Amino acid sequence: MTIQTILNLLKTFVTIGGGLWLVWGAIVAGLAMRDHSGPQIQSGIWQIVGGGLIIAAAQMFLNIQV
Repeated sequence: MTIQTILNLLKTFVTIGGGLWLVWGAIVAGLAMRDHSGPQIQSGIWQIVGGGLIIAAAQMFLNIQV
């Protein structure tokens, strides 16, 4: 197994994890908007942002030069 294969596998798993985190944040924000709960809306939005950052970081894994 080469380093590139390991990085591809890591990128895939982290991207999936970030996507799940982003989707869960959207669910939290949507439910909070229905209930008009400000702090939960904020929490959901930050979770969406965090998921996006995780996905962006995962995409940069392949740019690592070994």
